[in-house]
Amino acid sequence: MSFQVKEPVLVIGLGGVGSKLANDAKNTLNSDCLVISNDKKDFPTEGSSIHVTTGSVVNPSVQLIRGSTYNVADEIKSKISGYSTVILMSNLAGKAGSAMAPVVSEICKEEDASLISFAIMPFKYEKDRIFNSGVSLKRVRENSECTIVLDNDSMLESNPDLSPKACYSIANSAVMHVIKSLEASEIASQTNILSTSKDGQNMEDSLRDSLKMLYGNAPPNSIKRSMLYVVGGSNIPVGVINAITNLTAGIVSESNSQIDMTSNVEDSKVVMLSSIQGMTKFDNYDPLGMIPQENTLDWKTPDCSIDCELDLYQLE
Repeated sequence: MSFQVKEPVLVIGLGGVGSKLANDAKNTLNSDCLVISNDKKDFPTEGSSIHVTTGSVVNPSVQLIRGSTYNVADEIKSKISGYSTVILMSNLAGKAGSAMAPVVSEICKEEDASLISFAIMPFKYEKDRIFNSGVSLKRVRENSECTIVLDNDSMLESNPDLSPKACYSIANSAVMHVIKSLEASEIASQTNILSTSKDGQNMEDSLRDSLKMLYGNAPPNSIKRSMLYVVGGSNIPVGVINAITNLTAGIVSESNSQIDMTSNVEDSKVVMLSSIQGMTKFDNYDPLGMIPQENTLDWKTPDCSIDCELDLYQLE
């Protein structure tokens, strides 16, 4: 089953990375945009925004930001109201993204808005962020009709010579290619893995790195469908395009290709969007993630910190 984008569309960006992606997506889709963050520096000069305040705490935890997000839930609901489709952009490697994504996705589900979520996962060396990203992703997937996941760590494994900044740039570019195609191509519902390669490679090497990145996230038998985006297709021989399309069709059970003929980029590459059914490596980020939702007592509200303002006296 494919995800259907219906107007009007609202793009929501969470935190610093999410706000930048949301603004780019807004311009591409000609839609409305909402930025939610605990840092006012993330807010654009123009457009709608919601500030999640954590009071006087300078370095708030993920749980505190999440609890503070619930305090502005009514304001978020009012902004979402009236939109048929919500596109949520979040970097689950950051505090703001991993804290707010479960709350905002939950609100979208309660408001019956069709939600497609983009989630960027952390590098493996960011050990303090892996657990929170896994917990957040599980809840975002549960609340979304379609979830698109891009893993920075698997990209770095395929290209160890890349700097983190280069990985961020490649990841953002891949996300925007999918955003541009929302109106023209069908995207499978539930979970999709987004994979790509660095610039400056030939098409065969680009496809190889994209597949390597994909298989770093999920086992081959869990990949049910793959969409192949050929960026800069107007500069590539038709025979090469046909060859990599046939190769992809022989690897996954079902594949389609979309050629980007409008792009003027000099360096051509492959971007793959693959539908996954079953377990991914992100399910191991949370040691308790294997427990089914129906067997979890405290699933409804994610872990968060709130100020109860309890007046407790010391007993002697």
